[in-house]
Amino acid sequence: MSYADVNGLRLWYEEHGDGPPLVLLHGGYGAVEMFAPILPALAGRRRVIAVDLQGHGRTADVDRPLRYESMADDVAALLRHLDLPQADVLGYSLGGGVALRTAIQHPELVHRLVLVSTPGKRQGWYPEVLAAMATQDERVGEQMRGTPPHQLYERIAPRPEDWPALWAKTGDLLRREYDWSAEVAALAVPTMLVFADADSIPVTHMAELFGLRGGGHRDAGWDGSDRPASRLAVLPGLTHYDIVASPALPAAVLPFLTHEVRSPA
Repeated sequence: MSYADVNGLRLWYEEHGDGPPLVLLHGGYGAVEMFAPILPALAGRRRVIAVDLQGHGRTADVDRPLRYESMADDVAALLRHLDLPQADVLGYSLGGGVALRTAIQHPELVHRLVLVSTPGKRQGWYPEVLAAMATQDERVGEQMRGTPPHQLYERIAPRPEDWPALWAKTGDLLRREYDWSAEVAALAVPTMLVFADADSIPVTHMAELFGLRGGGHRDAGWDGSDRPASRLAVLPGLTHYDIVASPALPAAVLPFLTHEVRSPA
């Protein structure tokens, strides 16, 4: 458990287990603790490197906006700091956006990519989710005091008084339009998409994103020879908010990470 000085940021990371490296990137207003329920399963097979992103958890904020692109550069800088030529990267929700941008911006560093409850464009969220994102600001942050995310932040953040500012900066990020569809389609890294069947992302966008990764275009054939390099899992009985704690998540992801997967065409 340590800090890495990267890009003007003291980035918190912690390591668990042994094996090929797997970077975990948490969701918004969270920290590495989000992965606590599934960490033993992952660390039993991998060298897990769990990161607190800019302004989250034990990583203090700095004087720059929250952007998926700059946080992806932080992850890449951490891998170089650790002398890792490549790693698998798993990101959830906001962390999934960072994971995706890491693969887009630094493809040489990402061996395999797992996106959990992550769209490929802002309009990939349900309209009511977008509406809620549009309201996030310091006032809402104040209203969230006393909730479990705030209690964790208050306990571990270097500057607990930054809680409202985190909401303001995250709201600014979430209101920005983006559409990475062309870049998603061009990725050469094997990718697994994981969603809940009651996610904040419509099933239609899940299928669209899988299609961009080469899935859903043809029958795999009796011998599976036309199976796409990428994978799609829709986990039953879960939502956007509890998927990251479900044992079904590592059960779905570990075979993709540990078994041979051909590179995308």
